[in-house]
Amino acid sequence: MSAHCQLTGAEPGFGKKISHSHRRTPRRFDPNIQKKRYWLPGEGRHVRLRLSARAVKTVDAIGIEAAVARIRARGERV
Repeated sequence: MSAHCQLTGAEPGFGKKISHSHRRTPRRFDPNIQKKRYWLPGEGRHVRLRLSARAVKTVDAIGIEAAVARIRARGERV
């Protein structure tokens, strides 16, 4: 699961490329996944997360503790 966000669950979308002659070929729309390292004060350690760019902004808004709680509620390991 290379293009998968741990917080939002964003995954690749699939569609068609359309050329100038209007031929359609399959393509994949990947989310903008980034690896980010955060300090988790409640556990006294760093965590490395694979997040989409939108999820990075969500972590900035709600805080890392709440974000990790949401990730764990989804059943993912942190």
